[in-house]
Amino acid sequence: MYEALHLFALIPFPDIDPVAFSIGPLAVHWYGLAYVAGIMLGWFYARKLIARPSLWPKDEAPLTAANLDDFLVWIAAGIVLGGRTGYVLFYDLPSVMENPIRALEIWNGGMSFHGGLIGATLAMILFARRNKLPVWSMFDTVAAVVPLGLCFGRIANFINGELWGRLSDMPWAIVFPTGGPFARHPSQLYEAGLEGIVLLLVLALMIFRFRALKVPGVISGTFVCGYALCRIFVEFFREPDAQLGYLLGTNWLTMGMILSLPMIAIGLWAIVRARMAAAKA
Repeated sequence: MYEALHLFALIPFPDIDPVAFSIGPLAVHWYGLAYVAGIMLGWFYARKLIARPSLWPKDEAPLTAANLDDFLVWIAAGIVLGGRTGYVLFYDLPSVMENPIRALEIWNGGMSFHGGLIGATLAMILFARRNKLPVWSMFDTVAAVVPLGLCFGRIANFINGELWGRLSDMPWAIVFPTGGPFARHPSQLYEAGLEGIVLLLVLALMIFRFRALKVPGVISGTFVCGYALCRIFVEFFREPDAQLGYLLGTNWLTMGMILSLPMIAIGLWAIVRARMAAAKA
């Protein structure tokens, strides 16, 4: 069976060095560039959104360009600290308990989206309160642009040959260098397409066609719910983390699914709350 799956791998894995370029002893990886590109493009898109007052409640953007510039450091710190902490707690706690220094070894991989989301949320709340900005509009601004970062991040996962999918006999299956000699789903690209491109377009349609930013909380709720649904779907094609495997004795339930389920409820609650608040206004 496995030999047959290998034969179905018609698309070779691209020979791309995970290191984009080096400056002396400093090696710059595609993964790091993906984070920078996602944050900078998100910042640029967010500036375009706040430059259009007609999109916002009372035809007035709740944030300024200066606010966004200051927020860059906050969001970067929230993503990195939250992402690493989340990975340690959700996926690698036994190893860290045996060797605590591993918690700091970011170069050995290990960033959790769900942890990064929690870290980014805390950064948004603290920044909004410090600068007396409406929290829900802050959430909406960031949620509208996050899919850009997700798209770049998943493409970087693909280039690194990590977080690959389950065994597959589909004609687009790929043999990853670190995934054994068997063809697998390029699940990183599935995620880049769904969590990144599709979700970005859905949110953009809601913003520019249906003026969803005028109801604070709708865009952030849609993002959270939409991401969770996309992630749960792709988890059926993605190989679970080796140290965890499938959970609760099943051959399909993964940690990614479990962490995403509460997001659906949170997203729906945010949307309902936003609609009820708008109806009372």
